[in-house]
Amino acid sequence: MNNPCIICVAIAGSLPTKANNPAVPITVSEQVESTHEAFEAGATIVHAHVRNDDETPSSDPEKFAALKDGIEKHCPGMIIQFSTGGRSGAGQTRGGMLPLRPDMASLSVGSNNFPTRVYENPPDLVDWLASEMLSYDVKPEIEAFDLSHILKAKDMADKGQLSGTPYIQFVMGVKNAMPVDRDVFDYYIHTVKRLFGDDTAWCAAGIGANQLTLNEWAIAAGGHARTGLEDNVRLDRDTLAASNAALVRRTVDICEKNNRPVATWQEARRILGLRTPETTTQGQAA
Repeated sequence: MNNPCIICVAIAGSLPTKANNPAVPITVSEQVESTHEAFEAGATIVHAHVRNDDETPSSDPEKFAALKDGIEKHCPGMIIQFSTGGRSGAGQTRGGMLPLRPDMASLSVGSNNFPTRVYENPPDLVDWLASEMLSYDVKPEIEAFDLSHILKAKDMADKGQLSGTPYIQFVMGVKNAMPVDRDVFDYYIHTVKRLFGDDTAWCAAGIGANQLTLNEWAIAAGGHARTGLEDNVRLDRDTLAASNAALVRRTVDICEKNNRPVATWQEARRILGLRTPETTTQGQAA
């Protein structure tokens, strides 16, 4: 059965530095180049943070605007997803780039523990970020660090706070949050299908060495996959990933082993119900 797999590449995040892996792209130009390589390798969503020159995280809308312009120029049709995560800012600064109208943005709908702190997503901020996404026609990707976050997404969808069927990503392997557990993973899938329908698209992300495990589980189970240097700077315990594209190519190989075609950007936009950009017949073939 033709069930194309969408590959999302999380290019840099807020934490990895060049000391962790020299391939981590920091400047906007590096991020555009790394994204272009990943796009050519098969990624159709880019999950993007921006950084300051000293590699610290930033929430500067001008940096996001420059990144968006570069990706649209060099990766026509690719789905651009901005992070509204809490490491790069506090409060409503986390959504300061949403007026740029990226295709998507991450939305964490509840709080949970992180390795050394609480990842705070208070209800009033979640509601505000969701309302901004509705206002600017930005599709949220629900970051589910816990089962309650999937149930919260259903509540928000029923109240009209989310447009269309939510795209939910299971995040597993963050220290002090949800570990990598196959029974939990399977129950997440069951819950998404029970709440939103059997044909609902979903994704999974594994942190660190768990990236490969979650890629394998998600692709085999009919879901979509996230990879990239934000989550994992290594190909294996002894080998640094040479690039984001190298991690994408590994994910493509898993798709081939599971007889899953890799989604083109056109297919990914159709699956996620996203608008088609006015550009171009360039980029990946239909």
